[in-house]
Amino acid sequence: MPREMVILECTEARKEGKPPSRYITSRNKKTQTEKVELMKYNRFLRRHTLHKEVK
Repeated sequence: MPREMVILECTEARKEGKPPSRYITSRNKKTQTEKVELMKYNRFLRRHTLHKEVK
């Protein structure tokens, strides 16, 4: 199966002492070999921040 579930975690929340926001998404392993990085909304910081793939 080419698609796998991945967890995205905020990169800026821990620096500011807030809990990290997490999102679950999927990616195609065959076409996207590097880790996923997306701008997503962090409700604790009340702004869009960079979220990187954790697993």
